[in-house]
Amino acid sequence: MDPIRSVVVVGAGLAGARSAETLRAGGFHGPIRIVGAESHLPYERPALSKEYLQGRKERDSVLVHPAAWYEQQGVEVLAGRRVTRVDPGDQVVGLDDGRQLAWDAILIATGSRPRRLGVPGEDLAGVLHLRTLDDSDRLRQTLESVQRLVVVGAGWIGLEAAAAAREAGVAVTILERAELPLVAVLGPEVAAVFADLHREHDVDLRLGVEVASLVGSAGAVTGVALGDGQVVPADAVLVAVGATPRTELAADAGLDVDSGILVDAALRASSPGVWAAGDVAEAFHPLLGRRIRVEHWDNAREQGVAAARSILGEDVAYERLPYFYTDQYDLGMEYTGHVVPGGHDQVILRGDVPGREFVALWLSHGRVLAGMGVNIWDAMDPVRDLVNSRRVVDVKRAQDPTIPLAEL
Repeated sequence: MDPIRSVVVVGAGLAGARSAETLRAGGFHGPIRIVGAESHLPYERPALSKEYLQGRKERDSVLVHPAAWYEQQGVEVLAGRRVTRVDPGDQVVGLDDGRQLAWDAILIATGSRPRRLGVPGEDLAGVLHLRTLDDSDRLRQTLESVQRLVVVGAGWIGLEAAAAAREAGVAVTILERAELPLVAVLGPEVAAVFADLHREHDVDLRLGVEVASLVGSAGAVTGVALGDGQVVPADAVLVAVGATPRTELAADAGLDVDSGILVDAALRASSPGVWAAGDVAEAFHPLLGRRIRVEHWDNAREQGVAAARSILGEDVAYERLPYFYTDQYDLGMEYTGHVVPGGHDQVILRGDVPGREFVALWLSHGRVLAGMGVNIWDAMDPVRDLVNSRRVVDVKRAQDPTIPLAEL
């Protein structure tokens, strides 16, 4: 492979910024250009549905690096620009202003976009999504002026936004088609904890419902029509039904794409000189023995580092377990591991579940696949060790909360 003299990063998010940081720290002195469609410097997203949305963090606090860092490091950020074409053969990218950027290595870190409902009325004023910094600003302003918010979707973003709205004094209704919030991720035993949590905070949580349309008056949303004909009144509606990876550029470039851009354990795509990281990457995981795509902050953060090390020629195998966290009201939670829906045969709950201070372990044939600590902050390291060990644990000992996780 020819020496790498210049790097282009498509996507000015956390993965892209971390890759630039790692390239410079690793001794790469050539041009680095980060291209992003948003007008902002790269920023981190977790606070957009938590502290920033609640007004407890300032805008500059979510930036990955201050503006001066990019100048000092010689990293060019082309903000407000869209990449229209990636050409692996000629090793150029085309921009929406007609410019072309040459590269020896390219990292595609285009992230994902909010999934739409696909029902009538979704374009009415007052229908919001939460993905970007501007989205969070709009929702924050909305919460200052409305009395009733309807959230469609009881995933992580929907639940965190609902908690922020309740703490702002807004009445909240959550509409979810599944029988419990987060049930596909957590299973019924743990999902019920989040259902109880929101109901205790006076959220009108409606489960097993279908949204037929969004209804409005004078171009603005006024309610959500359900499949049974009932209309739920709303001053604003937040649609939080998941995200779709931005794979179009990769597919048009002839790269192998499935549910994301297919990459190996070193985050290399199917064409030489091309890497992918973050939400858009469907990466082979050595421990799990298959490709997975992870839509979480920690994955973008760490894959950006790993991709840069791989570009630098290091022997890289990205095998970090998926990790995510949430904060809702007085509940803080951390989770690590990977469980596909229906992929476990047992859930062990250790601690005070009604008091929301416990550890959950998901097992298959005695092996720990994942674990979660709720308001317990020293569980992740031993859980990570249990998952990585691939060993069968003594289930009776695992069920005994007096036996430390590290001794299982």
